[in-house]
Formats: sequence, structure tokens, C-alpha cells
Amino acid sequence: MEYVKLGRTGLDVSRICLGCMTYGLPDRGTHEWTLDEEASRPLIRQALEAGINFFDTANVYSDGTSEEIVGKALRDFARRDEFVLATKVHGRMRPGPNGGGLSRKAILSEIDHSLGRLGTDYVDLYQIHRYDHDTPIEETMEALHDVVKAGKARYIGASSMYAWEFSKAQYTAERNGWTKFVSMQNHYNLLYREEEREMLPLCADQGVGVLPWSPLARGRLTRDWGTVTERSSTDNFGNRLYQDGDRAIVEAVTRIADDRGVPRAQVALSWLLHQNTVTAPIIGASKQNHIEDAVAAVELALSDKELEELEQPYGPHPISGH
Repeated sequence: MEYVKLGRTGLDVSRICLGCMTYGLPDRGTHEWTLDEEASRPLIRQALEAGINFFDTANVYSDGTSEEIVGKALRDFARRDEFVLATKVHGRMRPGPNGGGLSRKAILSEIDHSLGRLGTDYVDLYQIHRYDHDTPIEETMEALHDVVKAGKARYIGASSMYAWEFSKAQYTAERNGWTKFVSMQNHYNLLYREEEREMLPLCADQGVGVLPWSPLARGRLTRDWGTVTERSSTDNFGNRLYQDGDRAIVEAVTRIADDRGVPRAQVALSWLLHQNTVTAPIIGASKQNHIEDAVAAVELALSDKELEELEQPYGPHPISGH
């Protein structure tokens, strides 16, 4: 495993981040395909043993049970100083007023709820899951700053939004002497490269770490086009992200993987790791080979010709994932 700094911070993170949306009670929340605690623990342990030290979850995943399962497993398998733990805030956690969003009330309540479920005094990275257009950005950034100053988070990060929104947040923090975002968790993979237009150049210029979610395009880059899985049959959000023209890219991944004798996942992840803006793709793992392929991708070097073959079929997509 290789390790890099997260943006301009001194924090060392593995080149692969384990995304923990996969772990949670299937009958809680909206993800019917998640793994319960018994099935999740061996995969979290495998990730640690493979050298992955970076774990990402969210309060909203499986109605908080992802945080519970992940927090308990990490406490059992590693010392707190050995891993980097990230979670997110924004999604609705309960009905009625103030049940979600990025108000001061919501942020200060949800960080405490997340820490309780995770069983820790602090998270290393506290991220806003999306931009909140109903709350002044000044209120959000000051509340996040107070979370850091209270010792409940070491750093803060953001997730999918427009580049102008991210710039506004960073400017607001800098102008007021508040903590700035050190990372951007955005939708970026071979099938969706719209982030290359504005967000990725902004992050490169400002020294912000990039943590792509859905690096394998909800698994579409790892299987024949049109294949239906248990997850894809119920993934209403994911099914809106891609289009029929993406098939040519999947076929290019398949050709290169076959020529090299490696799984398609390794090729698709290796392409992301070749992008100099990317810090660590966030991979999901419901089987042991998912972690094995992700770790192997770190050492898989693609040629310039292969990179061109993977990139050439891409066509513009509507903005999605915000």
C-alpha cells in the first residue's frame, strides 16, 4: 500500500479509501443490499490488514447503523491513532424541522450523534455530504470551525457541488479566519468526467485532496454492459448517473483487462490513480476480491496508449451526483 498527504495537510492516508456505505442493517435506511455486522467485520479487518488506513462513512448510511458497525469493528481491530476515520453530515436523519441540512443546530447535534455511534471522541475528517442551499454558508462554515476547535474533528471536507459553491465556502472561511475544507469527495470515474472541467482544476490549484466516490461507476466498469445485480436493481440514484453511450468505455476497460489478464476493476481504478488530482478513490467492498483488486490497482501501471484508449470514447454528460 502507498500513502499520500491529504491535500496540503500533514495527514497520511492510503491511496485506497474504504467506503462504508456497504455496511449497515439492510432493513434500516434505503439500501436494501447492505451487509449486516457479521458479514461486514471480516471485510473491514481485511482492509486494515491490506494497509488501508482510511475509512469513510456517513450519518445517513443505513440510518446510522453503518457508523455503529464500522466504529465497533475499527475499535476491535486497530488502535485509534492507526486509522483515519471520516463521516459526513447533511442528509435527513429524522422527520420534522431541523432533521437534516447544515444549520448550526443540525451540525452541532449530528457530530455528537455520529461520535456516539462511532464510539470515538473525534473523527479525522468531517465532511458536508452536499451543499445546503437553505442555510447561509457563513452559518455552516462557522459551525464546522467550532466543531474543529472543540476537538471533535481534525479536518473538514466537502462533497459533490458546483465549483463556484466550493469556492464561495472556502472564501467565506478564509475571510473570517475559520477552518477551510481540505478535501473534496466528488463523483468521478471513467464514465463521468465532468469534474475535469472546473472542480478538479480548482482543487489542484488550491491544494485540496480529491476523494472520488463511485470510482467503478456503481460496478458498471467491472461487468458486461446491461448486467443486473441485486444492488443495481434497487439503486434508483445510481441508475440516473450514466447513459447508453458509456458502453464503449466499458468495452475498452474489458479489452485492456483481458490483454493484461487482470480483473476489470483493477484497470478502472488504476486509471483514476493515474490522475494527478486524485488522492484516494473511495471503493465499496462486499466481497474479499473487491479489496484485493483495489490494492492491486495501486501497483498497476497503465501505458499512455492504454490511458488514451480508455479516455477516447468519453462524451459529455449532464451534471449528476450533486
